[in-house]
Amino acid sequence: MLRVSYLLALKGKDVWSVDPDTPVLEAIRLMADRHIGALPVVRGRELLGIVSERDYARKVILMGRSSADTPVRDIMTSPVTTISPDEAVHNCMEIMTQKRIRHLPVVDRTGLVGMISIGDLVKAVIEEQQQTIDHLERYIAS
Repeated sequence: MLRVSYLLALKGKDVWSVDPDTPVLEAIRLMADRHIGALPVVRGRELLGIVSERDYARKVILMGRSSADTPVRDIMTSPVTTISPDEAVHNCMEIMTQKRIRHLPVVDRTGLVGMISIGDLVKAVIEEQQQTIDHLERYIAS
């Protein structure tokens, strides 16, 4: 069974984040530049929330706020659902489905260590299934 730690090892542990006082416009630019859909909101090592493109659409655009004048803390989702690196990939998919979220910050005893998306999980499950198929085909052929 695949674990989150395996995904982080594959994708790397680089985590882009923003301070709660960062203007939303800067956060959206960072997401666009890095091709990511959400950013953890941190102060030091403390995870305070998460801001996503969905937050932006619902809490800035639809409410007529200014992206340049609104700080991330005003639109971030908090508290944040988190997982540990030891969490099973299938459990993460259940969490995301139940909570209708697309990103999960990964934390351990030291703090934020990574971020996974629903895309990361789907890719990992497909890879795992392909390995199982390959194994079974080799077994049948032998």
